[in-house]
Amino acid sequence: MAKLTDLLTEVLGGRSAKTIQTAFGYKTVADLLSHYPRRYAQRGELTDLASLKVDEHATVLAEIASCKEIPMRQRGKKRLEVVVTDGRQTLDLAFFHLTQVHKKKLIPGTQGLFSGKVGEFRGRKQLAHPEYVLTAQLGEETDPEAAEAFANAVIPVYPATGSIPSWRVAKAIKFVLSTLDLTDEDEVIPAEIREKENLVSLAEAYQGIHNPETIEEANQGIYRMMFEEAFVLQAVLVNRRMLNDLQKSQIFKTTTEGILNTFDKKLPFELTEGQKEIGLQLEQELSQAKPMHRLLQGEVGSGKTIVALRAMLVVIDGGAQAALLAPTEVLAQQHARTIRSMLGDLAQVVLLTGSVIGKQRSEVMDQIASGEAAIVIGTHALIQEGVVFSNLGFVVVDEQHRFGVEQRAALAAKANDDLKPHVLVMTATPIPRTVAMTVFGDLDISTLSQLPKGRAEIKTHVVPSLEKPGHLERVWKRAVEEVKAGHQVYLVAPRIGGDVAEEDIVDNAEAKRAPLAVLEVAPMLAAGPLKEVRVGVLHGRMSSLEKDQIMSRFNKGPASEDGIDVLVSTTVIEVGVDIPNATMMAILDADRFGVSQLHQLRGRIGRGKFPGLCVLISEAEVDSPARERLEQVASTLDGFELARIDLQQRREGNVLGTQQSGRRSSLRLLQVVRDEEIVIKSRAAAMECFEKDSTLEIFAPLKNTIDEIEELQSTEFLEKN
Repeated sequence: MAKLTDLLTEVLGGRSAKTIQTAFGYKTVADLLSHYPRRYAQRGELTDLASLKVDEHATVLAEIASCKEIPMRQRGKKRLEVVVTDGRQTLDLAFFHLTQVHKKKLIPGTQGLFSGKVGEFRGRKQLAHPEYVLTAQLGEETDPEAAEAFANAVIPVYPATGSIPSWRVAKAIKFVLSTLDLTDEDEVIPAEIREKENLVSLAEAYQGIHNPETIEEANQGIYRMMFEEAFVLQAVLVNRRMLNDLQKSQIFKTTTEGILNTFDKKLPFELTEGQKEIGLQLEQELSQAKPMHRLLQGEVGSGKTIVALRAMLVVIDGGAQAALLAPTEVLAQQHARTIRSMLGDLAQVVLLTGSVIGKQRSEVMDQIASGEAAIVIGTHALIQEGVVFSNLGFVVVDEQHRFGVEQRAALAAKANDDLKPHVLVMTATPIPRTVAMTVFGDLDISTLSQLPKGRAEIKTHVVPSLEKPGHLERVWKRAVEEVKAGHQVYLVAPRIGGDVAEEDIVDNAEAKRAPLAVLEVAPMLAAGPLKEVRVGVLHGRMSSLEKDQIMSRFNKGPASEDGIDVLVSTTVIEVGVDIPNATMMAILDADRFGVSQLHQLRGRIGRGKFPGLCVLISEAEVDSPARERLEQVASTLDGFELARIDLQQRREGNVLGTQQSGRRSSLRLLQVVRDEEIVIKSRAAAMECFEKDSTLEIFAPLKNTIDEIEELQSTEFLEKN
């Protein structure tokens, strides 16, 4: 009998197991059983052939409409041309070998499953040399297993590849199920919760998903596994939160004589009500003996940095150091410039990134180790060995979705003794409530929704460059006008130049060419419609010094002799870059960016008192999904609404960079925006378990699963670093 942890080589044999591992990466029984059907075909309900996409591996249930041999140019050669139908649309099948064998089997009126890569021939969709299994035909020899499968009312259709079609996956899963021996140790969801939530057992779930007699049975199995995915993830997060609450930290209290008080008196603007409220919240948590673990999220430009800086000053007044971890050098440098200009000589701020080397690096390391540096700003370089703090009391992590839990922990581990630093993580990517519960359930959450006074209005327009080329010409004229009015302009392109694959670009199946590149676009514009203004270039392959010089020149703008008027850039300017005088942004090939990313980019303008104009330039056709995305961005400045749309379109893990490790903590079925009710119920269930027994000794399978996940993630983090 097979266990969930058994290797497929032991259960299926070497050849079958190797095919499955090569196709999907699965090694164990549990891996294979979590290869869920993409849909279910019901006998008599044929596949909608119109939904097929070219280049995808598809399995369709269809009826043979015609079958005939067609002579080929090569003498004596024939091809077999078969047409299958769903009753409305048709699909061609082409066979070039063993045509007589296939012709005898593929009789018009017969139904079957046909699997292969969708191609196109003479404007029609086609499967060349598809694999197929037919329903039993009277008087014809048929594979008994295939006949039995087709006798079922419900047929699971699995994600497949060119090397392993859907029914071969089904056959392997069916064999594994027939040998599976499940015990109470495999049931991660306790019996009382299963009963309360009306969930089927694990054995019933696997049977219902992979070998259902009815659609309802399949749905019950799917719901159970969705609940398990949510429940396990919530249990991991609740456990982390409880462990955090058991730790001790330094206590920092505000004082009327400290740097914070002096800083507040010098502020040239008034804090918003939201900034004041969250500031008090942070001060209160910093005064406790257990470490703060809080997520601060806010709209682009809502003033998260000033809130974090004021909290840092509370810690500095208490005699400790604060560290700010940023995902990119551009953002780290921007933070250093901003914080230094705001603090003046009130506290020493140092910057540590990968490009700080040699004597300069040694000096910075000494300042950190001695405590001379009150605020340390840096990238992943802060986590590396050799970086020693004198007294680290507070860690701020910016753009949290770019970092894992492990990086947070690695920086926090640099605090002295047994006292853990307080941790504040920030994100400018608005996170809908359910997603926040799923991804950041180990953190308390604060939201800044109010924008500071004086922030200008931003208007967004979609410019369809193929349909209305005149509008595109007008964009370049408007850019020149903005510069002549004393402002600056951003132009954003999806990639740097060179190999398309090196960039993180949204897949747009409708696009007919490679995405535009900064190094190709900038010289063309500088010699053409933008020849009256000074064009600069910024991208991720530039050195830290080059980036810093470019941003400094762009900051100076039209008023300076060596200033840059128009900056052609990749998404390195997506977060944190603050040029209040920049009033216009044109995003080239805007359909190549995600919804939230477009919103982040747009947030770089309108940061001063002048109105902002954002232009989304695209060749996407009217009514296409890509064009619809752009219209949604243009229609609202509400980042939370756009985040919800983005998550629905692109799935949570990919958007937030929080794909969990291992089978037990991955989200294969659950979509947290869609499945909000399950997330809420599963969190309540997880908390119920910890309330009954905080050690989880009475829920051993759940405890073992949590330990397995944490150990796996720690191992992966160590291997990466």
